[in-house]
Amino acid sequence: MNLAITNNTRFFPDFIWKNYIDYLRTMLSKKTKYGIKALAYIAKKPNRKPVQTGEISKSENISQKFLESILLTLRKNGFLGSKKGKGGGYYLIREPEDIKMTAVIRVLEGPIAMVPCVSLNYYEKCDDCPDEEACSVHALMIQVRDSTLKVLGKNTLADLAGPIENVKN
Repeated sequence: MNLAITNNTRFFPDFIWKNYIDYLRTMLSKKTKYGIKALAYIAKKPNRKPVQTGEISKSENISQKFLESILLTLRKNGFLGSKKGKGGGYYLIREPEDIKMTAVIRVLEGPIAMVPCVSLNYYEKCDDCPDEEACSVHALMIQVRDSTLKVLGKNTLADLAGPIENVKN
């Protein structure tokens, strides 16, 4: 298996490192992945016109029922507005460049840190760790958290969505 992240430090035995990398590859839930895809789809639309759930569902290959629950969460957390009736749907209530991926991930996924003892917003002491400062997992997870925050913090919805679609007449 070709790993994108290498165990250059040899801090962990290879079998632990491989399991850790496998875990990292599966840690983003479908809810979060679909939420980001839906936000990007909406952000591409001109004039902030409402976009129907069915249109997003079809275009992004997401179950409409699952998508509706995700969009409701995003609406309740101040990313989207909604309009009922003819011409209704969901629309952005903030500019795409003002929506940081850290905020989206925290709303849909929860803490960004992989273990609670390194979380900046949801800190909890690990039950099985008598000394955080001496814990090898703690040290590694701080690096992972900081790297993840750096990437997510510098990316906005505008970065993911790209240019707004041209209006077709």
